Amino acid sequence: MLFEREDILPVILALGVAMLISFVATPLVKKLAYKVGAVDVPKDNRRMHDHPIPRMGGLAIFIGCVASILLFADVTRPLQGILLGSCLIVAVGVVDDAHPLGAGVKFILQIVAALIAVWHGVIIQTIANPFFFGDNPYWNFGIWAVPITVIWIVAVTNSVNLIDGLDGLADGVSTIGAFTMLIIALLMGDLEIAVITAALVGACVGFIPYNRNPAKIFMGDTGSTFLGFMLATVSVIGLFKFYAVISFIVPFIILGFPIFDTVSAFTRRILKGQNPMKADRSHTHHKLIDMGMNQKQAVATLYLVAGVLGLCAVMIVTTGYVKLILSVAALIGVAFTVARIARYPHDHHHKKEECGGGQQPQSEHIQENKPEEPTGDSHKEA
Repeated sequence: MLFEREDILPVILALGVAMLISFVATPLVKKLAYKVGAVDVPKDNRRMHDHPIPRMGGLAIFIGCVASILLFADVTRPLQGILLGSCLIVAVGVVDDAHPLGAGVKFILQIVAALIAVWHGVIIQTIANPFFFGDNPYWNFGIWAVPITVIWIVAVTNSVNLIDGLDGLADGVSTIGAFTMLIIALLMGDLEIAVITAALVGACVGFIPYNRNPAKIFMGDTGSTFLGFMLATVSVIGLFKFYAVISFIVPFIILGFPIFDTVSAFTRRILKGQNPMKADRSHTHHKLIDMGMNQKQAVATLYLVAGVLGLCAVMIVTTGYVKLILSVAALIGVAFTVARIARYPHDHHHKKEECGGGQQPQSEHIQENKPEEPTGDSHKEA
């Protein structure tokens, strides 16, 4: 779909302004993080750094994104709910990064933030029938719409938080996801969603120079939960409302990696009789490190996975059987790659340490016998 220059200009400006604000604000947030004690000190073998690094960098992403949205987007009632809910998410994240909160408290407040968005009209009311049989081409959730939407928002919020274990990983994956939504919004002619996603992309890109390996600052729960909340809520108002049958799976494809990693982690812990919320060192990014990759290689690999999934999502919403076949083939390739990684034994790094052989991943050996903390930040889970 072609746009006039004056139509596409707000999208470009939203991206550029958000990127500039995020880039300029990050050093200021870094100083603030030191002052309030929001510093990540490596205390267990799940952390990939070996020296204290400030967190709470997500505050800069939040400032850049929200400022750009307020400047260039039409603040409708659903968008008001998203912004209000994100303010609560970020406030909780800032407090948690400085003075760790309990997982239960954060979970309850995330539900409240999701309900704020739902109250303002961010709700999955109707979707296309994902099956090719049945008389009704659409599903209306009725009274189940609210709990289903809240579950989606909270689940995606935590999924992005849980993949934030390597320098630049969550920021880059979120950038790819938001950029995919931006492309789809432009293809569908939805300029309002395009402006919102452009602001999110710009804010993430502005933070990357400080967060890529070796990171100067972590986004912390402030950033990872904010990005997850934004991706979840924007997908509700920008993707689930498309009623083409195939569009039902698009949000799941775009957010496929964080969703898979979270489901895999929770399933593994439950099958072992462990608390599903108990942090461990067996996420996908940990397994890539154990397979011999360094941080940059592991992050690049997962960027590639997220990028292929994003490409599949774009091809699915466009017409043509060839594009659909290519997207299915790409999905199969990604699924095969991720499945190979998932099957890699998560205790491999312990075996290497016991044998004394092999090159140790960065900071893997640091204070390995320290008890795990129940808090969540850039390199810890709730």
